[in-house]
Amino acid sequence: MAKRNSGLRFQPSGGSRAVQLPVGKKQRLVIERLADDGRGIAHEGGRTWFVAGALAGEQVEARVLAARSQVVDARVERVLEASPLRRAAPCALAGRCGGCTLQHLPHDEQVALKQRSLAEQLRRLAALQPQEWAPPLLGPELGYRRRARIAVRWDAKNRQLEVGFRAAASQAIVDLDQCPVLVQALQPLLAALPGVLRRLRKPQAIGHAELFQGTACALLVRHTQPLAEEDRQLLRAFCAEHGAQLWWQGEGEPQADAPAQALGYRLEAYDLTLAWRPGDFVQVNAPVNDLMLAQALDWLAPQAGERVLDLFCGLGNFALPLAQRAAEVVGVEGVQAMVERAAANAAANGLENAHFFRADLSQPLAEARWAEGGFAAVLLDPPRDGAAAVVGQLRSLGARRVLYVSCNPVTLARDAALLAQQGYRLKRAGILDMFPQTAHVEAMALFETDAERP
Repeated sequence: MAKRNSGLRFQPSGGSRAVQLPVGKKQRLVIERLADDGRGIAHEGGRTWFVAGALAGEQVEARVLAARSQVVDARVERVLEASPLRRAAPCALAGRCGGCTLQHLPHDEQVALKQRSLAEQLRRLAALQPQEWAPPLLGPELGYRRRARIAVRWDAKNRQLEVGFRAAASQAIVDLDQCPVLVQALQPLLAALPGVLRRLRKPQAIGHAELFQGTACALLVRHTQPLAEEDRQLLRAFCAEHGAQLWWQGEGEPQADAPAQALGYRLEAYDLTLAWRPGDFVQVNAPVNDLMLAQALDWLAPQAGERVLDLFCGLGNFALPLAQRAAEVVGVEGVQAMVERAAANAAANGLENAHFFRADLSQPLAEARWAEGGFAAVLLDPPRDGAAAVVGQLRSLGARRVLYVSCNPVTLARDAALLAQQGYRLKRAGILDMFPQTAHVEAMALFETDAERP
């Protein structure tokens, strides 16, 4: 589950004043290798430097962003001697916009970096390597994002509205009229949105905006103050012109401007439609999501007579395809609204063998009524902090197969060690390139055991 910090933004931290370098100081460096997050690593003056925008083997001039003790965060100002791998970024805003941090690295090298990161974390934190490495799941390197959050800020001094994406290493907003990683259907909305927001009579009431593409295109306008009817009508006309739904969010949940309209996304391979609302978690990369589902079903191999558990189930992205193959699927989620929407999605798709429950997954599972009878297999797709509280209990449920989908190799490796302690072996693992042009790593790992339930 992916999960969202769209760029490298560094803040000065504590430490002795005597060892700190001034922010803005420039330093020539030789980059030795890349860190897991794609920054270059150099050693200079007794300090370790992490340099955004650098590649291994390069000589660069870097500017200090923050310094703490013996660690310095920096950013490339000039490339003095370039790596042969360095390429021209596909976006004119690369290095300014904080969203994509690896555009200077060819896509195949980005994938190799992510593969190394996963292997290193499994080796270092869990002393594990899979019996089989799966090929990476790849989609298009550009034009893949079906969701984007647009930053909005009222500049009171200059009396103008800033609209765009957050800048790298600062809270500034970068103006834009296109984004190469956004799906094509949203490009016209993105290009025209700043102009219409600046025409509002009270633009300072806008907190942010979000763009979505699924069964329809949609615009969510988050407002911190009530909007005048004149401004509402302007936004309605804008959405009508672009064939997009309009959603509002004030103090509560997002609400559709036209209550009857529905927003969702299709899983064509399974003839499923999942309804969702702005604010719900959904995988932003539809092509890789489709590949991920196919691989998950192949690896977990649910059988017609089996009961399967889907932890952190969200809207039912995994649970509904699983329910087409298993005897029963139980989906568990910590957010009640997600439980209700997953149940509604199952009903809308005619799946009567998928049942959903809200539970605190830090508590003992065996005490939950939905866990009675155990499960043949478990799928879990936790947030970035992983699932340490729950993985230690999976053997008690009788599961012989566990499929772990992760957006953080560090917590996946930590939890893999806990599974190994229960007798599970790591059979397969591989990465999912859900966020090309960034260092974010999604991974899938299959664990199996032949042991009976303890």
